[in-house]
Amino acid sequence: MLVHICCSVDSHFFLQKLSLAYPDKKLIGYFYDPNIHPYSEYRLRFMDVKRSCCKLGIDLIEGEYDFEGWIEAVRGLEDEPEKGKRCSICFDNRLVSTAIKALEIGEDEITTTLLTSPKKSIEQLRANALEVEEKFGVKVFTPDFRKGGGTSEQFALAKKDMLYHQNYCGCIYALDIQREQQNRLKDELMLPITRQILPSSIEDRIALYESVIRLEEENIKFRLVREKFLNYRVLRAFVKDDKKNVVLSYFLFYSKLNREFTRGKVEFLSDGVGYFSKEEALFISIKKLNKMAGTCYHSVQDLMKSPLHVEGEIEIRRKLSNSLLPTLNPIIVLDKINLGKYEIYLNSKIYKDVRENLVKIG
Repeated sequence: MLVHICCSVDSHFFLQKLSLAYPDKKLIGYFYDPNIHPYSEYRLRFMDVKRSCCKLGIDLIEGEYDFEGWIEAVRGLEDEPEKGKRCSICFDNRLVSTAIKALEIGEDEITTTLLTSPKKSIEQLRANALEVEEKFGVKVFTPDFRKGGGTSEQFALAKKDMLYHQNYCGCIYALDIQREQQNRLKDELMLPITRQILPSSIEDRIALYESVIRLEEENIKFRLVREKFLNYRVLRAFVKDDKKNVVLSYFLFYSKLNREFTRGKVEFLSDGVGYFSKEEALFISIKKLNKMAGTCYHSVQDLMKSPLHVEGEIEIRRKLSNSLLPTLNPIIVLDKINLGKYEIYLNSKIYKDVRENLVKIG
């Protein structure tokens, strides 16, 4: 039986239940999810599905990431709610691909782990399954493993085996609706031009689960522990000099203005630091940053190409303030600081977030 897989939290439970319900059937996984956005999130989910299937001894096939085709398939249904018409088209898209792949490899029975997702309608999935059966001549199994406490068992199993538990369905439209309801920043769609790995970003999670896979391969015991923290993203930022020319600049992590724009002047310089007249802002030269961080950047452009780790930026902030607590005043790196007027534009967000940390045991 070819089993369409949407994510590891659903598949890890579903595949084990399916093995018990149909012990004589060989199960083959098929990861086909062109709806997942962005692509980095797709790679993260596939990576953890692969990890889960390896634990369970299930062969896994990766389908094509046809995001453009999926976008065309749901065009006009962007504003549909969860379990609406867009979901039905999405189910059909993935079941059809699963049926085609099954026939291609000589199988005539399929199913999908979407059936175990509490965010999906089983009735809606079963309606799509009937259409696929009639069109392709395959048998689509639609068991309900949610009942009798199945959903609680599913999440307990995912927690026990430390699977990646995403917090949105996968598609960009569901993400829009969910983040709007939560009044939360869509940071999944943000990537800094510096390519710096930001806290709790998808790239940060990929690095975490790569470490998880490595430790499991080395039989090193560990746990994933969640923690609350204040996250930060820059949406737009720039500096202009007294001639209204944009100056190449780099804003350190946690830089924040009360408003998005301020105008003032560097009143005095001290040891590579320029003290600004507004918003407690500080300008530091690239030479000063090198001295504090032990780096050898030639320019701000070099810094932007290969930035410090966020922890390094926070450490510089602490040194400049002589405080153990991270400050929020703007700290801006320039190649050279001049006494005189500057304009600062900074649209940044500080918000509550949760992330996972890896803790080795023993």
